[in-house]
Amino acid sequence: MTAEQDIEPDSKDWTWVLHRPCPECGLDAGAVELADLSRATRDVTGAWLGVLARSDVRTRPAAGVWSPLEYGCHVRDVLRLFGQRIELMLTQDDPVFDNWDQDETAVADRYGEQEPSLVSAQIAFQGEALAQLFATVAGEQWQRPGRRSNGSSFTVGSIGQYFLHDVVHHLHDVTPSSQPSAS
Repeated sequence: MTAEQDIEPDSKDWTWVLHRPCPECGLDAGAVELADLSRATRDVTGAWLGVLARSDVRTRPAAGVWSPLEYGCHVRDVLRLFGQRIELMLTQDDPVFDNWDQDETAVADRYGEQEPSLVSAQIAFQGEALAQLFATVAGEQWQRPGRRSNGSSFTVGSIGQYFLHDVVHHLHDVTPSSQPSAS
């Protein structure tokens, strides 16, 4: 078993974060103003660049917990994926998104073996692209629908808020004071 394979897959449905604050990271995603998504994306992207420059970037804080680098790879892929999904929502009528197995991707792409400086550059690029996309959305476009394959429905606005929670929550996950001890 590789290091990536010893992570317990996350099978939770996190859509509840659109209706109440997250007790772990504290973000009230549903209360984020849609006009603020572009700025918030840039802010959280910048914070991730700092995480990937840490000396402990490859160190797992405990068995079964991703390292900051592995979380960073996931965040890079989330930025890309949500940008693609929002593009679909803006150009197609009620698209259904392909499944994405984030845990399978982590194993297949060997997240723990990637180069932190490259992942950082990719996060910067994908983050800016998504921030620019959010900046172009106006008026009724925020209400354009799309669906995950499990039936969860989103609007451009709600998927933006959902996305923001994901990357903010993972920033909380890699904050040393919130990590489990390795003992």
